Amino acid sequence: MYAIIEDGAHQYKIEKGEILCLESKDIEEGKKFEIKQVLLVMDDKKTEIGAPFVSYTVELKVLRHFRGDKLRIFKKKAKKRYERVQGHRQNYTEVEVLSIKASK
Repeated sequence: MYAIIEDGAHQYKIEKGEILCLESKDIEEGKKFEIKQVLLVMDDKKTEIGAPFVSYTVELKVLRHFRGDKLRIFKKKAKKRYERVQGHRQNYTEVEVLSIKASK
């Protein structure tokens, strides 16, 4: 069984027991939370597609918070002596999928 969830501007295909990285959440490590924005659930026998969401919830557990690799943004205009360098590191939250269950 797998599901496609929506978190912010991203969509993720998840299965039970999978570990994935989401955008930073303000939840303590070790705590559990639910996501109700489930777009699709596919089982061996049936497929449910939401319009826009299906009546399922996904329970997740926060494992850790971390920062991604540094990105370097470099801008240059030829023959104008214009150069700018900027760096960026995104904050992420690593979570484990505990269950995909139908909500009431």
